Amino acid sequence: MSPLSPALFPALAEAQAAPDGPGAHRPALRFGDRSLTYGELAATASPLAARVAEAGRIAVWATPTLETAVAVVAALLAGVPAVPLNPKSGESELGHIVSDSAPTLVLAAPGTQLPPALAALERVDIDVDVNVRGRGTTSPDTGTPETPALIVYTSGTTGPPKGAVIPRRAIATTLDALADAWQWTGDDVLVHGLPLFHVHGLILGILGPLRRGGSVRHLGRFETAGVTRELSEGATMLFGVPTMYHRIAETLPDDPALAKALARARLLVSGSAALPVHDHERIAEATGRRVIERYGMTETLMNTSVRADGEPRAGTVGVPLPGVELRLTEEDGTTAVEAYDGETVGEIQVRGPNLFTEYLNRPEATAAAFTEDGWFRTGDMAVRDPDGYVRIVGRKATDLIKSGGYKIGAGEIENALLEHPGVREAAVTGEPDADLGERIVAWIVPADPQSPPTVDELADHVARRLAPHKRPRVVHHLDALPRNDMGKIMKRALTHD
Repeated sequence: MSPLSPALFPALAEAQAAPDGPGAHRPALRFGDRSLTYGELAATASPLAARVAEAGRIAVWATPTLETAVAVVAALLAGVPAVPLNPKSGESELGHIVSDSAPTLVLAAPGTQLPPALAALERVDIDVDVNVRGRGTTSPDTGTPETPALIVYTSGTTGPPKGAVIPRRAIATTLDALADAWQWTGDDVLVHGLPLFHVHGLILGILGPLRRGGSVRHLGRFETAGVTRELSEGATMLFGVPTMYHRIAETLPDDPALAKALARARLLVSGSAALPVHDHERIAEATGRRVIERYGMTETLMNTSVRADGEPRAGTVGVPLPGVELRLTEEDGTTAVEAYDGETVGEIQVRGPNLFTEYLNRPEATAAAFTEDGWFRTGDMAVRDPDGYVRIVGRKATDLIKSGGYKIGAGEIENALLEHPGVREAAVTGEPDADLGERIVAWIVPADPQSPPTVDELADHVARRLAPHKRPRVVHHLDALPRNDMGKIMKRALTHD
């Protein structure tokens, strides 16, 4: 892993220093038919950085556009924390975030209509018109490793969203660790269609290529035709979430051009939730390429990944990244799980330079998130295989089921259910049971709604693949599972009739 550079984006600094040099003409960002070279990005972002340098904090209306990428780069050059705002957030949530983070400016694309929650903020339009822009002022990117770079708000499943303060140090070390794990270089061209208000889409998908000196082609919105086009025209990497890869797997049998394009990619990466093993296998069979998974969260950025030079084992998130310490703990939160047996479940705790600094304005929540010796409590439950590969089995709050004296992760049961030909989608929860403590409940979207699989059929299917105590005792049939913008299943929305 390379040492932490004073500049987050060395290629951009080079383009600033030598605006007529060859590096300035390298492609950096492309959104649809609009693009910027490194020289053009420097000339666009530097004047904006000078404009916001004294702003304190700035909000960015994070539409999937070139303007959002330029705004965040400008904030990082200025050493000013940026607060990416989800354009789909409701007024109440936006009001909370604005009140909590107290930005003085909001950056947005010209002509964008902003909601009333942002009305009190001074607005700055982001100019990326390469035809009328001059070279402008340069910005030296002089932030320190601990300078806050982004304040990213969590999903707020247990209360109002909390603002995770992410320093430059965490961004740089995470991206450099991924460069090591994925053999990611400036020759790579990334394609993705993820939103730009969270870690996956913004930090990995936009800032990652810029730190490497490579380029990114953003689809605006995900569509398999766009993936085919970009991978056929020189893109080398694809980032997506399981919902996207599921759509790819469904499309592949009737789309040989997509299969050919995916086979050409150097690396296919899935994250933000577990990719079902069934989709892994369908994509591998059609393309000859394996999707690799990584594991991270807002507060920690990336923790583990399957390595580009490692075994792409479906159902795992690989091994800890360089610089990241990872342990599993018992329910007391301090006793380490020593067994690497693929069965013993523990909570993931991590420690390293990839971690956030604090929850903004929430010292109590910050203190509660860490152990006394500095490990961050992720709330994710996992097992470790004998060779150290990590397999996540669910969230401690919603996916750990205690049944008949066993600790069971919902994730492995969901993967087993998805291998049944009669199951299109699956989620697993627990509900109180007088005998077992908790019984396993399956929520199923059947492949054929007229002939859904029965509870006995699914119970036998799971018991054959895993163990009898992991079979579902109750099955509910649904038309669709509730999901958020990132494709994660919202299990708290699953309620009994």
